[in-house]
Amino acid sequence: MVRYNRNNKLMMKLSDKTKAILKNFTEINQSLSFKKGKKIRTISPMQNILAEATIEEEIPSDFAIYDLPQFITTIDVLYKDPDIDITSEQYASIKEGKATRSKYFFSDPEVIISPPEKEMALPSEEVSFNLDENQVKKLIHSANILGLPDLSVIGEAGVVKVVTSDRRNDTSNDYTIVVGSTEHDFSFNFKMENIKLIKGSYQVSISKANLARFHNVAYNLTYFVALEPDSTYN
Repeated sequence: MVRYNRNNKLMMKLSDKTKAILKNFTEINQSLSFKKGKKIRTISPMQNILAEATIEEEIPSDFAIYDLPQFITTIDVLYKDPDIDITSEQYASIKEGKATRSKYFFSDPEVIISPPEKEMALPSEEVSFNLDENQVKKLIHSANILGLPDLSVIGEAGVVKVVTSDRRNDTSNDYTIVVGSTEHDFSFNFKMENIKLIKGSYQVSISKANLARFHNVAYNLTYFVALEPDSTYN
């Protein structure tokens, strides 16, 4: 929400949903350049994960935060329901009532790794399927419990399955969920460390150009994740 106070200063509040998205973004990149409008976007330092979300609030002007975890913690822990005044070009004034406030300085946007201006899109869609929230949770838990570093989407024997495993170990434990059917054979491979999904259900599409899209409808949030170079499609 954006509003003007009686002194005509621009004030902003962040909803719980937006704060959850921003906390998730800190797992991808600890810095963020906010752009005017309703869309926030981030990219990992290795540029193999890009995330973008359309939020409830209208960001009234461009500004950059170098330490996003610290900024979100300041808002979330030190305040209950703060107003964020970004009228200044140098800093945000975080305020609650008349007695409590913080001055939080912006970063030079040039020092932050930011996504390209051009919108990301899949060049093709070879396979698409849905994962519900419970399936996503179990895939992540299986990787953590069994110490599995890899996630693969495999097409073979007419089915599509999502598998967590250690692909470099022939005797690796694994965990498998069948998610659909296919006429093709393929192995689309990811590192689990690149799966930074916020909780929820996902629409998943994968391109043989080694790029995948994970879309969370509830959060209006999309991740583009690069596949490992040994992925195959026949």
